[in-house]
Amino acid sequence: SAASDVYKRQIENRPKEIEKREIFGHWEMDTVKGKRGVTKSCMLVLTERKTRDEIVIKLKDQGAASVVDALDRLERKWGDMFYKVFRSITVDNGVEFSDYEGMERSALKEEKRTFVFYCHPYSSWERGTNENNNRLIRRHIPKGVDFEDTTDEEIKYIETWINNYPRGIFDFKTSAELFDEELQKLACLLYTSPSP
Repeated sequence: SAASDVYKRQIENRPKEIEKREIFGHWEMDTVKGKRGVTKSCMLVLTERKTRDEIVIKLKDQGAASVVDALDRLERKWGDMFYKVFRSITVDNGVEFSDYEGMERSALKEEKRTFVFYCHPYSSWERGTNENNNRLIRRHIPKGVDFEDTTDEEIKYIETWINNYPRGIFDFKTSAELFDEELQKLACLLYTSPSP
């Protein structure tokens, strides 16, 4: 049933290994909204839990279909690597994340592309990595600012700035450096595994 499907996706049913941040490829996802009642668009923000790497995508509106469309585009961009890099995504209960089937369904193949888990209502600390990185976005786009006219170039600049920000938690390495290291490990695994 739909209710039991949603229950399976509650954060307490998320594999415990995700909690520890030792395994690469588990993300938190949120939207950063502009000026209330003015800005239709929003930014979809994905933060990888282990490296804190950030992906920022501007959406034309705050609908669930726009979120699914953005994940479809990400999947096409990453190709076969998508399934190793985006193993799970944890979201809040916002209406924009209500279509878990669409978020999980692959645009390129038969099986699922990822697994979606939901935080408890009003429990933003369950996506704490996201919340911290959202503060970095707000250094560039303060709360209450209408960012309808923000260009893709400006968003790419913010994303790059966040990912190249030296972090004390990582001995002042950047998320971009750590993310690249993880991608290299994955590439080695892909290319050294015996072919069938």
